[in-house]
Amino acid sequence: MTAEAAAATTTTTVTAAPAVAAASRRERSFAGDVDKLLLGAGERFHGEAILGVSKALLQAGVAYVGGYPGAPVSHILDVFADARERVLEPYGIHFEQSASEAGAAALLGASINYPIRGAVTWKSIVGTNVASDALSNLASAGVKGGAVIVVGEDYGEGASVIQERTHATALKSSIPLIDPRAEMATVVDLTEQAFELSEAANLPVMLSLRIRACHMTGSFVCKDNRPPARGRRNAPLEPEFDYGRIVLPPSTYEQEKAKIEDRLPAARRFVAERGLNEHRPGAGHDFGIVLQGGTYGVVARALARLGAADAFGESEVPLLVLNVIHPLVPEEIVRFLGDKTSVLVVEEGHPAFLEQQIKAIAQESGLACRIHGKDLIPTTGEYVTGVVRAGVAAYLDRAAPEAIKALAGGLNDAIDKNVAAAQEAAGAPPVTARPPGFCTGCPERPIFTALKMIMRERGPLHVSADIGCSTFAALPPFNIGNTVLGYGLSLASGGAIAASLDQPTVAVMGDGGFWHNGLTTGVIHAQWQGLDAVLIIIENGYASATGQHHLPSTGATASGAPARISIEQALRGLGVSWVRRADSYRLEETLETLRQALDAKEKGLRVIISDNECMLAKKRRGNPFKARAAREGRPVRVSRYGVDAEICTGDHSCIRLSGCPSLTLRPATDPLKDGPTAHVDETCASCNLCGEVAQAAQLCPAFHKASGIANARLRDRIAARVNRRLLRWMGAS
Repeated sequence: MTAEAAAATTTTTVTAAPAVAAASRRERSFAGDVDKLLLGAGERFHGEAILGVSKALLQAGVAYVGGYPGAPVSHILDVFADARERVLEPYGIHFEQSASEAGAAALLGASINYPIRGAVTWKSIVGTNVASDALSNLASAGVKGGAVIVVGEDYGEGASVIQERTHATALKSSIPLIDPRAEMATVVDLTEQAFELSEAANLPVMLSLRIRACHMTGSFVCKDNRPPARGRRNAPLEPEFDYGRIVLPPSTYEQEKAKIEDRLPAARRFVAERGLNEHRPGAGHDFGIVLQGGTYGVVARALARLGAADAFGESEVPLLVLNVIHPLVPEEIVRFLGDKTSVLVVEEGHPAFLEQQIKAIAQESGLACRIHGKDLIPTTGEYVTGVVRAGVAAYLDRAAPEAIKALAGGLNDAIDKNVAAAQEAAGAPPVTARPPGFCTGCPERPIFTALKMIMRERGPLHVSADIGCSTFAALPPFNIGNTVLGYGLSLASGGAIAASLDQPTVAVMGDGGFWHNGLTTGVIHAQWQGLDAVLIIIENGYASATGQHHLPSTGATASGAPARISIEQALRGLGVSWVRRADSYRLEETLETLRQALDAKEKGLRVIISDNECMLAKKRRGNPFKARAAREGRPVRVSRYGVDAEICTGDHSCIRLSGCPSLTLRPATDPLKDGPTAHVDETCASCNLCGEVAQAAQLCPAFHKASGIANARLRDRIAARVNRRLLRWMGAS
């Protein structure tokens, strides 16, 4: 099939996503695990930590739950969405997926005046930054009911955001911060105790969960779920007004005084009395390690590898495990340091808040204990086992008795030699890096193919990128996206540079970014200021980067209730008159729409909406129907693209303009060709971009689309037979 013919069979555009059951659209469903949330006292739970945390919220008597999706805690929202009918409604628990992290934090305002418990969740540090205004006011006003924020601490090489820690926010706003040791029973217990700590200190409390902690599996002995103390299903609340909880003078001065003089001391007393931090005396040496609870696993593993602990974490070295890293309890620190000549502080990230505070406590108490930390372990980066092992070995070499020092040093050297020997024996370079990218068939990829082709015509453009799947365009083969400033901030970030360029700035954002921040800080601002800019909104139907979570324009709430708000109507309601829709899979159409938008200078904001559904969600919804039809013997249409190796020139422009994972290389079988030819593998989603690129970019006509029918009906088989005979006759003639 020629490129022209392939273009004629373009996949039909899906305008937004049809409203179907919520669980069928998300990346993962917990519908089959809801029964675990109903386990009673004495029964044993076994499962994933996120599900365990959800169970702990129910055991604590939570009255309302909210949040905004983001790794690694998105699944808490999925759990509660799936548990709506069986758990939340019978208990009278309110649940919502908030419009942003700021909205989720504001939800906790219910606990300021009323003795009801609430929990929200989001990805940190970016989500915490968005929520910071509400968090500051919440911490200042104080709470009566327990208010808990479960944050996903996305730090390290596997993270997808800027490298900062939640610790700074906790210190700034006087919010207690729990960083639990990653053991299921400990995480569940500290989740429940977070509510009690919040009520004891009249402060919101943060519970920080790292990626590995969120997805670990384990077990614990359950308690009965507690119905909310007050709510729709029992005694209604009476509205209460207290000017002392309003953040206006003079209340704010009293609130600040209360935070420092009353609330934080109350938090310290609670931590000490409940023993939330763990002191492990080991063999009673005069040296030891102070560590965040979240780093316990790598420290225990490092000690075991160095011969100073067993495989179960029983350490010969004394340990102070800080499951609560703010506020610190000075008495606990002094007690641990009192008989030590030195300690090592294992604290991931920068600044070294714990190390600095512990040094200050030691100095103020007149202790002679030497504090090590960032002088022996790297200042930045994820504390994986190898990094921590090297730092602990260096510390033991300074502080430990000769027997431990010799053993640890010898083992550390042996491990390093084994690793080096294994690398040398492999005799091959390291595995090629695999950066994240657009999925096969992604409707966002053609947008950047079109932008790349437009730049070939008109020269470089300033493209303001955004948070989400579209950020992958900054990677090869597109290398498109000059700035990324925050979720929904792409349009706003191009305002200042526009006056210095001879072409309009282009901003790209997904529908998630549009509803999160783009509507207010981007579109409204551009209309207000009369900015000359082009905005491309990729409306794929979901917050796809987090796992197909719902948006106002999806067609349903997170719990599946029908609800839809139109992006186009919102734009026109703000006075944006230049709005066009483009089917991204039709590349020529997209190119022409882009040309029109760029040429419409002096017409204010021009918006292009591409509304093809996320391919992953589309396939998740469609594949089960196809599989069932195949099992039942009903016809199933299948298609995919291919490359004619004889026609392929080996130029590979198609790959440079697509980057599709299914478009790869195959060794040439033609002796006249000196390089590999393009090849489409079996993962092809038949999105038609290959043929569209070949046509629009005037590349080689090597691409063809093959369509077939499984379980074909008689008339289809007869038609296929006639076609084959006709082709043979044409070839013979």
